[in-house]
Amino acid sequence: MKRYLNIFLLLLFVLTAAACQSDEAHEHAEGTTYTCPMHPQIVQNEPGTCPICHMDLVPVSQSGKDSGELMLSENQIALGNIKTRRIKYGDVSSNSILTGRLVIDETQTDVISSRVTGRIERLYIKETGQKVQKGQPLYEIYSEELLTLQREYLLALRQNQELGAENPRFASILESARKKLLLYGLTEAQIRNLGKSENLDARVTFVAPTAGVVTDVSAAEGQYISEGAVLYRLGKLDKIWVEAELYPQELANVQAGDVVQVAVQGFAAEAVPAKVTFISPELRQGSQVTVLRAELPNVDDQYLPGMQASVVLPGKNGSTLAVPADAVIRDESGSHVWVQTGKNTFQARMVTLGEESADNVAILNGVKDNEKIVTSGAYLLYSEFVLKKGANPMAGHNH
Repeated sequence: MKRYLNIFLLLLFVLTAAACQSDEAHEHAEGTTYTCPMHPQIVQNEPGTCPICHMDLVPVSQSGKDSGELMLSENQIALGNIKTRRIKYGDVSSNSILTGRLVIDETQTDVISSRVTGRIERLYIKETGQKVQKGQPLYEIYSEELLTLQREYLLALRQNQELGAENPRFASILESARKKLLLYGLTEAQIRNLGKSENLDARVTFVAPTAGVVTDVSAAEGQYISEGAVLYRLGKLDKIWVEAELYPQELANVQAGDVVQVAVQGFAAEAVPAKVTFISPELRQGSQVTVLRAELPNVDDQYLPGMQASVVLPGKNGSTLAVPADAVIRDESGSHVWVQTGKNTFQARMVTLGEESADNVAILNGVKDNEKIVTSGAYLLYSEFVLKKGANPMAGHNH
């Protein structure tokens, strides 16, 4: 009887041990899923093959899945170039870089129009972009009206020469005729030559009243024009405008009177300061942008209209937690960084971002001062987590 009792107890012990092993295996199976190394979005509870590439699924551990933690070996950290640094309070410059274009300063544009009715016999300048000097011939016009004014001047000149000593009235008549020719566009030199040669000519050459660059040619040879018709437009280049488009969220960072930095493409020198003179009060028709205009000094006329430029808006600085922009991972669930929580252990943290520049971004909440964050290799940690855990590290987190 005692022998049978010992056999019964032995069988009971074996069955109990087997049941415990079965429970442990079941628990282990429940804590393991299978995913495809090439397509980590494929996750199954049982072994099998990937429906996309037909590779065998590999087991992944679910430990740390809910907490977003990941542990790596020393070799993995070295190969992945995982680097960390302690987060500190600092200044984040929210500089915005806009694409701009140089345009002529319209406040320095001169319009050259015809003073008389006539026909354009010759254009000395036919192309835009050419520089002209003051007194340089621009066009020649045939005008009967000018011929009549020349006759009046020569007649007044003879009368003054013959009778001016006896009657001062002829001097005032001569001066009136001279001023009339000046008002019609002739120069002092042309009037003096007319008085010396006394040669009447219905074809008169007009010269540039000022120096500048030809920005528009509105006339053509052989064209009949009326008084006041626009022939040329001249612009000066000692100052030039740079215009850029602003989005509504950028309007708060700049206003008229601010100084922006402008870098013109093709010039290796550093950016030069330019003063904002105008911000359009209306959105451009058909778009959601406004126009910013700044005045740029143009030494030696080195900048030309039409050149492309980069405009850097002034930033607003403040003391806040700042991290490199590459340390932040953005996806459809929000933004997160990787924080080192232990030796070779990293945790994904959802964060709220503040102002951002080209290099840094402000963190409003989600991390604390002096915590270690991953500054290099953050995307590798993200990919490794998805591959090992078969889930997004931010799954279940609320932004």
